[in-house]
Amino acid sequence: MIWPLRTRRLTLDDSVLTRLTVSQPWLEDLHTEDRSKLCVLMAEFLSIKAINGAHGLIVTDEMRIAIAAQACLPVLHLGLAHYGDFSEIVVHAGAFEVHRQHTDDIGLITELHEVLAGESIDGGPVVLSWEDVAEPGFSAHPGNVVIHEFAHKLDLADGLADGCPPMSAGSRRRWLVCLEAAYEAFCAKLDDIESSIPTDIDPESEQADAWYGTLPLDPYAATDPCEFFAVAAERHFVDPHGFAKAFPELHDCFVTFFQQSPYPAADTNG
Repeated sequence: MIWPLRTRRLTLDDSVLTRLTVSQPWLEDLHTEDRSKLCVLMAEFLSIKAINGAHGLIVTDEMRIAIAAQACLPVLHLGLAHYGDFSEIVVHAGAFEVHRQHTDDIGLITELHEVLAGESIDGGPVVLSWEDVAEPGFSAHPGNVVIHEFAHKLDLADGLADGCPPMSAGSRRRWLVCLEAAYEAFCAKLDDIESSIPTDIDPESEQADAWYGTLPLDPYAATDPCEFFAVAAERHFVDPHGFAKAFPELHDCFVTFFQQSPYPAADTNG
């Protein structure tokens, strides 16, 4: 494929999604009309967003298409206006380091060092680790780093980082009630899990994975409501069955907001 100038309109057909199902099998069950709509939205996304490699990484057309498919899925029926505060996606070959300073309420400065698979910067780019996009690896909690970071962009689209994307006041009230209830229940379950881990096992070690694997979401979801929303959005699209069973009321809110029940096979009774 010859990548067009950004002033030209790109077109994609269903064959690009067919190729993507090898690495993203959850795309295979999209409704036919949604597959066509996703291709159109991906083409628009790729025409207006730059996807650039960091530190010399060459970003191929296949990489751009894979990122676009996952980024566009949450806004399939909402449109790209929700992604209006940025124009670039930066792709690292693997996990990347970030260094920050945090100043608390009394002026104490703390140096923070983190290794990340993805980051969504308010008013700035989305940053991704291609290794984590292409090969997320085995996990008891199906996830997706692209959907996660673009869920943060959705959350921030109204200027508030509160785990609630832009919506009407009435919908927002119901959303926040459901989100808070699900978040608090998840945190309580995590507390129970952590208290059940034997004292001779390091909770940060792989030995503890058997305990954490019983949770409905990755433990990172307990960080705060914003991260809970992003992790929940991953599960909603990648594993709709599991998400609907674990969080039926929040699932209903997600279906209403995203205007899609991810796949025809999603069934809370199965």
